[in-house]
Amino acid sequence: MTELLTERSARIAAARKLTRRAGRDAAGLFLAEGRQAVAEALADPAGVREVFATEAAATAHADLLASAQVPVRLVTDKAAAGLSETVTPQGLVAVCALRDVPAGTLTTAPPRLAVALAELADPGNAGTVLRTADACGAGAVVFGAGSADPYGGKAVRSSAGSLFHLDVVRGTPLGTLLPELRASGVTVLAADGGGEVELPALVTGGRLAGPVLWLFGNEARGVPPELAELADARVRIPMRGRAESLNLAAAAAICLYTTQLAQ
Repeated sequence: MTELLTERSARIAAARKLTRRAGRDAAGLFLAEGRQAVAEALADPAGVREVFATEAAATAHADLLASAQVPVRLVTDKAAAGLSETVTPQGLVAVCALRDVPAGTLTTAPPRLAVALAELADPGNAGTVLRTADACGAGAVVFGAGSADPYGGKAVRSSAGSLFHLDVVRGTPLGTLLPELRASGVTVLAADGGGEVELPALVTGGRLAGPVLWLFGNEARGVPPELAELADARVRIPMRGRAESLNLAAAAAICLYTTQLAQ
C-alpha cells in the first residue's frame, strides 16, 4: 500500500481518462471495477498495471489484495467515485491492458465457437454477450465497426469477469472478415428472425459441429442485409407463443447454448 491518493493526484487524473473510449484507446488501458472483475484481472497479473482501493474496500477485500502481484494504491472515496460509472462505487478498481487480438488469429486458428457483433449499440448487451459466450465455451468475440466498446464501464460490469476469459477483436470490417472465415472452414450463421433455416434443423443436420461463428446484429435493426448475405445461413429461432421477437441477449443465449450442446 502507498500514501492516500486524492482526485487531484496525477495517477487518478490519468486513470480517470480511461472512463472515455478515446482515453482507453490512446493509453491501451481500461478500468475494471468491483471484486469479481478485479479478481479475474489479477488471475493474469501481466495484464494489470495497478489497483486502486479505498480504505474500506482494502479492508473488505484484504484476502484478494494480499496476494496481488501488482501495486495496490489507497485512494479517497472521492477519487474512487471519479473512476466509477455507477451510482454506488465499489471502491475497488484495476487498471488493465486492452485484450485485443488481431482478426487474423481467427482465420489462422479458428476457435470451435466464436461470436461476431454487427453494430451492437448497448454496452450492457455487449457485456452480456461476452458472459454468455464465455459460459458456452466460445473462444472469441468480434466487435465489428460501429459496435459498443467492450471496455466501457457498463460492458465490463455486465461481462461479470468473462471479458478476461475470451479473445476480443475490435473494429474489424466484418464484410472482409466473414468471407475469410468461411474460406478457413468456419460455418458463419446469421441470427435473423426472418431467416430461412430454423435452429433445430442445424442440429439435426450436423451443421453446428464447428468451427462455428454466430453473427448478431443491432438491437433494433438486426444483422445488416449485406452481412447476412455473406453467411452460410440466416437462422431463426422458432417460437410457439405470440411474442413478436426475442431480444438480442436472449437470442444469443439460445443460439450459443444450442451450439454448445451440438459440439
